[in-house]
Amino acid sequence: MALSEAETLGASRPAGNFVPRRFEFALPLEPHAYDPARARQLLAEAGYPNGFDAGEFYQLPPYFSLGEAIVGYLGAVGIRARMRPMERAAYFAAVQSKKLRGVCVCTSSLYGNAASRMSEVIPSEGAYAYGGYPVSTPSTSSRRARSTARSVKRCSTRSSASSTSEFASRRSTSTSGRAPIGPRVEEPALMRIDPYPWSAPLEDVRLKKMSR
Repeated sequence: MALSEAETLGASRPAGNFVPRRFEFALPLEPHAYDPARARQLLAEAGYPNGFDAGEFYQLPPYFSLGEAIVGYLGAVGIRARMRPMERAAYFAAVQSKKLRGVCVCTSSLYGNAASRMSEVIPSEGAYAYGGYPVSTPSTSSRRARSTARSVKRCSTRSSASSTSEFASRRSTSTSGRAPIGPRVEEPALMRIDPYPWSAPLEDVRLKKMSR
C-alpha cells in the first residue's frame, strides 16, 4: 500500500498479477507480503548475502515518486539501483528498442482479456518483450490467444514480471487527489470504463452550465 500511497494516495489496489483481476481468464493472485527479512534471506541463499548492483532503474514517466519509493525498498534489502528519469517519448522509444539494461517499471493499457494484456510483454515476439521463456514461445502464445478454452487462456505472469498495483486515479473534489474535479465539472467520466483510470469516454465529460 505504501507504493500506492506514494503515487495515487492509496487509490491503486496492490496486485499479485500483471493482468487485472477484472479481466477474463486472469488468475486472482494475491500480492506478495512486505517482508524485507525474508527478501534478504532469499538473496543470501542465492549467493548474494550483501545484495548486488541492479544498475539503472527506468521508471515510467511521470510517476517518478513511485520509482523513488521502489528504489528505496530495493535498497533496504541490498539491491542497489540508480533511477534514470526520462521524458515519456524517450522512455517508450528506449523500451521498444529493447536496449535498456537494469530494472524497468513498465505498464500496459491494453484491454480485452488476459491474453491481450500479456501480448506486448510476455510472448517473445511482443513489442516490448526482451526475450522469452519456453512456455511463452510464439506458438504457445498464439494458441492461447486463439483458443476459447478457459484452461488454455487462464494464466499469470509471476515468473516473468513482478506486479505492484492496479493503477487507479483517485476521484476527488479537491486538488489533493490524483484526478481532481473542479467546481465547474458536472461529469468527469472517471471510471466510466472500468478499470480505465482516466476520464473516458471524452464525449461524456461535461461542464456545469454557469449562470450569468
